[in-house]
Amino acid sequence: MKVLFIVTAYPRHEGDVITPWMGETIDRLKKAGVDVEVLAPSYRGSDTGVIGGVKVHRFRYAPAGAETLTHDVPAMDRIAKSPLMAALLPGYIVAGSAAAVQIAREGNFDVVHAFWPIPHGLFGLSARSGSNAALVSTFFSSELNWQGASRNVFGPMLRRIVTRSDAVTAISTFTAERLRQFVPGVESVIIPFGAAAGERTSDASQKTTRAASDPFNLLFVGRLVRRKGVDVLLNAAAHLIDDPRLHISIVGEGPERKALMAEASRLGVDKMVTFEGRVSAERIDEIFEACDALVLPAIVTETGETEGLGVVLLEAMGYKKPVIASAAGGITDIVIDGETGLLSPPGDAAALARTISVAMDNPERMRRIAENGFAYAKREFGWDTIVSRLTETYHAAIRNRTGAKVTF
Repeated sequence: MKVLFIVTAYPRHEGDVITPWMGETIDRLKKAGVDVEVLAPSYRGSDTGVIGGVKVHRFRYAPAGAETLTHDVPAMDRIAKSPLMAALLPGYIVAGSAAAVQIAREGNFDVVHAFWPIPHGLFGLSARSGSNAALVSTFFSSELNWQGASRNVFGPMLRRIVTRSDAVTAISTFTAERLRQFVPGVESVIIPFGAAAGERTSDASQKTTRAASDPFNLLFVGRLVRRKGVDVLLNAAAHLIDDPRLHISIVGEGPERKALMAEASRLGVDKMVTFEGRVSAERIDEIFEACDALVLPAIVTETGETEGLGVVLLEAMGYKKPVIASAAGGITDIVIDGETGLLSPPGDAAALARTISVAMDNPERMRRIAENGFAYAKREFGWDTIVSRLTETYHAAIRNRTGAKVTF
């Protein structure tokens, strides 16, 4: 089987660290007998080439110096910060659609798989119309947050993409439900792209179980944006300011960092909170190893943004670390309260503080939760599960496209 991935960003050179899950997905599919190539936008004039053994087709959509809509920063974030960047969108859509048709036809692909269907579903529709390839569209949640006029503009486009796709996938039950709000009755396969649990099989990453009176290192890893709820975490820390056990490490960069550091100082918790910033892959491994638990205090923002899944929770579970999270978005696909982690109401700092106290006071219970989380993540979110669901989806899409039973 031959599949063309249509994506927003893909490593620009060997060693580029963006979208590592995408490369791993392709490697796993290759082992399962699926040949994958990639269509991605150019970055500053970059050309088609081979990255990590994968053929990557690049489409040009502007003069080289202006091709910065994607890769370093999510396109919508870049447009929000610099509205003039929106002028690149027409060229992006036209060039990407033309490239998708040509590559799908000349490459004789069985499936075209469009990630982030607005706008890449338009590329997929063009490729489907101009070739024999089936179309699979995958939703992540962020592209389903439109309200008001934006919803009126993009809603019909989204419905057209979904109804003409031969198969649809979503990264969580939450995302699937949001999609049904736009396209009632649509059936989607839940495939947690970008969220495969780690494959650690030993206890090498486990520290000696801490006692209830020992220090407690709570870790947050993620982009410092509103929907992550780091301000709620800081306010929870303020509730626990007299507890000498607690230390919070915040790893990541983002537009909220300065405001969050100022808030930590205002609340008087700056001595118990460390902002690590962006760190290397080696350092993040050390940080996961050293923590006692990971926290993801996600909220639902005023515009409806929240976590589509919560990939970092699975990363922590791969280290056999217990997780604390808010019951928001797709997080509840991963965290079953009291079994695979602890849940707290989103946006409630006092409740989060109580949940953190429970974790600090009950080390043996948290050890059992960590073990359960590790097993659950490996079973429900491991690579075997993802690859199996994905290949089954491709076969179903081809059957829907051709109306015939196809075997490979």
